[in-house]
Amino acid sequence: ELLAKLLGDEIKVRSKRNLVQSREFSEMLKKTLNAYHNRAIATQEVIEELIKLAKQLSEADKRGIDLGLSDDEVAFYDALAANNSAIQVMGKDNLKVIATELVTQVRKSVTIDWTLRESARAKIKVLVKRILRKHGYPPDLQDEATKLVLQQAELLCAEWAA
Repeated sequence: ELLAKLLGDEIKVRSKRNLVQSREFSEMLKKTLNAYHNRAIATQEVIEELIKLAKQLSEADKRGIDLGLSDDEVAFYDALAANNSAIQVMGKDNLKVIATELVTQVRKSVTIDWTLRESARAKIKVLVKRILRKHGYPPDLQDEATKLVLQQAELLCAEWAA
């Protein structure tokens, strides 16, 4: 229970910085705990699964360093790479370039109330779509990527606009 709580707290912290990671890890934790509560797996297996999840959280922290990206850039990279075919089509290096540009341009453009004002939100959305098109992001994946990038920007904008 303590390990599950600690992992839950760590995931909650991530939910303020990286939308895709927090969703992914929340789902993994929920699935493991549900299996335990439904008696589908034994206590020992739960502990092993939770330890594995803790290792994956630790590896996720190191991923930014390995990719050469800041935490904000990793968050946008994850939003762009959420659809695996985007990685296959674009390649990791192109996604890194797009993520870096998104952070720079979106950070410059956000205002404190951009999530509340429809015109400001539309401006950011157009900016994101323009960057994706400029770098040849697959058109059939752009809408979903744009939505995720905007959601990610909402998480980070309070910090940026301050």
